[in-house]
Amino acid sequence: MSDSPCLRTRDLWYEYDTAIPALNGVDLSIPDNAYLAIVGQNGSGKTTLVKHFNGLLKPTRGEVWIYDRSTESATVGELAHQVGYVFQNPDHQIFCATTREEIGFGPRNLGLTPEAVRARVDDALETFALTPYADTPPAVLGYGLRRKVSIAAVYAMRPKIFILDEPSIGLDWRSAQELMVLVDNLHAQGHTIILVSHDMRLVAEYTRQMLVMHEGEVLTYGPTEAVLCRTEQLEQAQIAPPQINRLARRLSDLGFDGRTLSVEAFCAAFGELWEEKT
Repeated sequence: MSDSPCLRTRDLWYEYDTAIPALNGVDLSIPDNAYLAIVGQNGSGKTTLVKHFNGLLKPTRGEVWIYDRSTESATVGELAHQVGYVFQNPDHQIFCATTREEIGFGPRNLGLTPEAVRARVDDALETFALTPYADTPPAVLGYGLRRKVSIAAVYAMRPKIFILDEPSIGLDWRSAQELMVLVDNLHAQGHTIILVSHDMRLVAEYTRQMLVMHEGEVLTYGPTEAVLCRTEQLEQAQIAPPQINRLARRLSDLGFDGRTLSVEAFCAAFGELWEEKT
């Protein structure tokens, strides 16, 4: 991961209502190729913050930079070259008659040639296993497939930064795992991934960094395993670590690492301890 930030904010304020600011002077630097989770209770400012990253919202006060460009005078269309935003509800994003047209809409609006658009659409259909549904209206697909279509449509635009708002909501465990494998692959290709999520198991197992929002402010920010051990800040934000993480911490006297983030890691640690004691 590069040390250079891809996203920066300085003294970022935003007000829907002047009496209660939604963001209170947020100072933040997100490194390039980060794999970041932004968590917090409803109303903490998570979605308000990330909507500043693609220009959907403009600061009431303060500044936001995407790489070295201020978002102040940039349009959403201009920022779409760098930042792709996948909405929480795919039905807020899908509107074309076929899946192929849906995925091709963004690249066409970037001004690409028909040949380049076709190549990107074919690649996205294959990458997200959507080729069998290329000529199907996306609105009639199941929820999990519509979620894939919404991400594939952003992927086809080749942004450097992906923002996914609650990507696992409405998905069963298997569909969520399949989706996160695709997201992992995007990160491995060098993309910055920002997940807004309430799913702490997903956060713990996949993300590398974690930012906790509370009442419009950054309460704590750092490596995921470290933040999940900051009990006082998590309690203040009313965030509960995953059950396996809490169990490992309670068994730390037996030799478990309190930073265990997955069931697989817990089982591996249990096997090692069992071998040592037998």
